[in-house]
Amino acid sequence: MPDINIIRIKNAVFYAYHGAYKDEQNLGGKFEVDIDMHCDFAEAAHNDNLEITVDYEKVYAVIKELVEGKKYFLIEALGYKIADGILDNFGMVGRVDVRVRKNNPPVRGVIDAVEVEVQRERT
Repeated sequence: MPDINIIRIKNAVFYAYHGAYKDEQNLGGKFEVDIDMHCDFAEAAHNDNLEITVDYEKVYAVIKELVEGKKYFLIEALGYKIADGILDNFGMVGRVDVRVRKNNPPVRGVIDAVEVEVQRERT
């Protein structure tokens, strides 16, 4: 049975224009993304070889393109797009957990952030 390890990207921060309201889409705001990529990187660890593991710089580039490339009404939709983007581009990732946070959401109350979590597995 293969090892299951996690490569984690924590608190990647972007300025983007997601939201259901015009003000959110025009003014933009700060979004934070956490990614847990479940994969077997035992061989890469034993050989100390970047070529046989997930290059997190390339993962970051995919996330950045998805967060900044298009406006979404819902962070739920953005979370799904990020999960799909990682599974589509990084074959050794068997499961991905994506958390997207929207800071200072427009609600009638005091909230630091709203967060969604998407868990997707390769089929």
